[in-house]
Amino acid sequence: MRIGKKLTVLIAVAALMLCSAQGALAAKVIKMHHLNKNGAFDNPSGAAAVVFKNLVESGTNGEVQVQIFPSGQLGKDAEVVQQVKDGIIQLGVHSVGAVGSVYPMISVLDVPFAFPNHAVAYEVFDGPFGKKLAGDITAKTGMKCLGFSDSGGFFQFTNSNHPIKTLEDMKGLKIRTMGLDTHKMLVSSLGGQPVSIAWSEVYTSLQTGVADGQMNPVPIVEFAKLYEVQKYLTISNHLFAPHVWMMNMDFYNSLTPAERQVVESAAKTAIVVSRGIANAIEASDRGLPFLSAKMEIYTLPESEKERFRAASQPVVIKYLEEHFGDEGKEMLNAFLDAIKEASK
Repeated sequence: MRIGKKLTVLIAVAALMLCSAQGALAAKVIKMHHLNKNGAFDNPSGAAAVVFKNLVESGTNGEVQVQIFPSGQLGKDAEVVQQVKDGIIQLGVHSVGAVGSVYPMISVLDVPFAFPNHAVAYEVFDGPFGKKLAGDITAKTGMKCLGFSDSGGFFQFTNSNHPIKTLEDMKGLKIRTMGLDTHKMLVSSLGGQPVSIAWSEVYTSLQTGVADGQMNPVPIVEFAKLYEVQKYLTISNHLFAPHVWMMNMDFYNSLTPAERQVVESAAKTAIVVSRGIANAIEASDRGLPFLSAKMEIYTLPESEKERFRAASQPVVIKYLEEHFGDEGKEMLNAFLDAIKEASK
């Protein structure tokens, strides 16, 4: 009798394990890539990812699961964009540099000194222009664009040679950029030498002198510990380059209407979270107050910023108009008009 009871228990446990395994197999899984460490308070993309995961899993009663692969575990960002397109993973939060490999016209966002402040940038990406751009990305790439989150705020210049206080101070500096032609052109127009380097290799390149400096938002300078290999930080606010949320279209289409609503709502909320965290970090002991003890910080006055703008903006706009033709001009004009409207 005792053996019979044990056998019954074992069968019951096995049945439960089988049901659990079948339930796990039945769940839809979103494998999610982002470039930075996971954590609700560590960095904008990490915060956005954990919030997205929580909202999707709770909103679908676990029918849709999210597995996060942070810190570029799946490869270089541009490589992972292709993995999303091929359906190897389902969702990526990508830099504009990576998105440029499948949607080159993302470069219209690279007009230097275009945004006056964060509020205008957020309004532009959440408004009609953002919807237009997301729709075009979806149509051209075959991937669903879910929106545009904050990569950490406005781009600033850092370097290890000398303070950048005037346009002339840029001359000859080897500045790391993403692979985008517009970023390289921006640096060249200011008198620097652009050096295209993958994000995973930036710290070592700055440490060894392959590059003198780089450009990124303040939170990225902090959490990537670039202050260890850079001495000078110049607050220039010259670019705002969002992270782009890209989902495999076949997977998106496999979701029920209710699941799609949850996923899209979760992405929108996560995007708002990324912006709050980016601004909070910049203003906290992990942002400018922290970096001021590690680096020499200088803010470009408006008069000098205008010199930077005059040297770089016409060059990039001319390139965009010539390179992308009428379609590029139309998207560029829509972008600039949206900024004017949001700035009123």
